[in-house]
Amino acid sequence: MPLPDFHMIAAAPQPVATFSHATELDGWVFLTGQMPTWPGEPDRPLPEGVEAQTARVMDNLTLVLDGLGLGLEHVVQARIYLTEFERDYAAMNLVYAGYFAKGRLPARTCIGVTALAVGALVEIDMVARRP
Repeated sequence: MPLPDFHMIAAAPQPVATFSHATELDGWVFLTGQMPTWPGEPDRPLPEGVEAQTARVMDNLTLVLDGLGLGLEHVVQARIYLTEFERDYAAMNLVYAGYFAKGRLPARTCIGVTALAVGALVEIDMVARRP
């Protein structure tokens, strides 16, 4: 069995902990959960509100996918973590769904949590598959 490849993507935000942006094995690509931080500006304040934070997270995930020659159309599964589940669930869903082609939503789990790194309201990780 081959060893996994560990990817760091120059255009993606600086990690907030010890991880690779993605790990790949046998065509499966596991994207680390992204935070609503800004590429090249790790000290910039997070966007205000769950809608803006969800958009920033999705944009960051797209940067990681782009760096691997992939796109959101290759995503097969996503996990979403929300610190204010009941308050933010509907608003997050509206933004999230707008990133995918109609009828092409990956399998998904959404979990309410007590806190996230850097004080974020939302974090999303993904699994993609190379064609």
